[in-house]
Amino acid sequence: MTDRIFEELFERYPRLEACRGDIYKAFELMSDCYDNGGKLLCCGNGGSAADCDHLVGELMKGFLKKRPFSPEEKERFGDSEMAENLQKGLPAISLCAHSALMTAFENDAVPALVFAQQVCAYAAKNDLLIAFTTSGNSANVVYALKAAKAAGVGSVAVTGERESESSRLADVCIRLPETETFKVQELTLPVYHCLAAMIEDKYFEI
Repeated sequence: MTDRIFEELFERYPRLEACRGDIYKAFELMSDCYDNGGKLLCCGNGGSAADCDHLVGELMKGFLKKRPFSPEEKERFGDSEMAENLQKGLPAISLCAHSALMTAFENDAVPALVFAQQVCAYAAKNDLLIAFTTSGNSANVVYALKAAKAAGVGSVAVTGERESESSRLADVCIRLPETETFKVQELTLPVYHCLAAMIEDKYFEI
């Protein structure tokens, strides 16, 4: 089923064929992260920040599947309503979502380091950073990638087609075949939906 999800992406969006190898490498890095008890960290600006929140939402709860707890796990809740309605999640954090932290840091320190600060605080062994930046050169995203490298965690960048600071820093860079911001964003959504669906299919039967 995972392979079917992957192939369907290219049937629906043939232009993404140029990114096939890197999209699959991103899936492998996400798998390594979750196989080894890691979590996902996501960063981006503007529409890319919305993509971070969106991806986290697909991972932290059911996306295409219900992800129920087993009968044994349900018993431990001691509350049937909770047990029947909660879903298993894959740990993921949007670094764009903490307004008090972000504004405090931006006021007190160097604003462009706001994502890097969070990477330094959150990053642990086997974690993975996913960085969305249409240009590939957003300063705060570039610093986050540098912080990930310093922390020894993997990284995936999702950018437009031009070579960039992010493409040079990330372990894997998905360079989408567009250069205009809104057009890159239009191709970003199906890519992370595909990744979320593949990861969900790997870990959850129903």
